Amino acid sequence: MLGGLQHRRDFLAAAKAAKAVTNSFILQDRRRNDSSDAIRVGFTASKKVGNAVARNRAKRRMRALAREIIPEKGRNGHDYVLIARRDATTEFSHDVLRADLIRALERVEKPRKR
Repeated sequence: MLGGLQHRRDFLAAAKAAKAVTNSFILQDRRRNDSSDAIRVGFTASKKVGNAVARNRAKRRMRALAREIIPEKGRNGHDYVLIARRDATTEFSHDVLRADLIRALERVEKPRKR
């Protein structure tokens, strides 16, 4: 089940968790400590991405991508935040975005080596 992040506190908590940077966006992944197994996803695009039209386009593309990939590759009980990148999220092809999201999900799943 895919839900949406709506509260600022959830976005701030995800910002402190694992992240994977790709050429087209940034993915943040946080394991929640509650009884829900739902996968929640949030999207953000700052003014650096462009005007309102560009920001909305970036978020639309990321939403379509998340609907396609995260139910299959995401982990239950996690929050994911996708952050748009300037001149990338709106310009790259869907195939590139798809490959980046799959690679990013694999990266945040593996524990970091220190």
